[in-house]
Amino acid sequence: MEESKSMAGESKGSSWWWDLLQSLVIAAVLALVIRSFLFTPFYIPSPSMEPTLYPGDRIIVNRLAYRLGEPQRGDVVVFRYPLDPSRDYIKRVVAVGGDTVEARNNVLYINGQPQPRASYLPPGVVYSDFGPVKVPPNNYFMMGDNRNNSADSRVWGTLDRKLIIGKAVLVFWPLNHIGLIR
Repeated sequence: MEESKSMAGESKGSSWWWDLLQSLVIAAVLALVIRSFLFTPFYIPSPSMEPTLYPGDRIIVNRLAYRLGEPQRGDVVVFRYPLDPSRDYIKRVVAVGGDTVEARNNVLYINGQPQPRASYLPPGVVYSDFGPVKVPPNNYFMMGDNRNNSADSRVWGTLDRKLIIGKAVLVFWPLNHIGLIR
């Protein structure tokens, strides 16, 4: 009788450890799938997107967004930097393939039409004259919101679609910045 009690106790303990191991493996696989294919956290290292995003902000990027659709003007996008694909950058889509973009006399023009000052731009933004630049198909013209302090398509050219990682959707840290990215 003692022997059967002891074996039952070992079986119960082994079952608990086996259940825990299975749960941990399932959680790790789910986390890997979610991070690799759906949502990925990113860290903002520079002031190039102020006042939308600040250095030290941590954001969630929707990796699935552009598998189901194309980036649109105004989207905030994380991508591999064209001059060094081992680095990630974040900028706003200003123009899409087929558009012509330029700045003259501190006014941004898309397809020859002056663009109203966007609400997300900080006060005092000054555009240096550039362009016109014709954006090739499957490419995007990217600019930081802090346009006076941003290395963007004005410096390194248009962004090829295949370098896009996903759409920035949410600031989750620090707590006083939590919210959707507009």
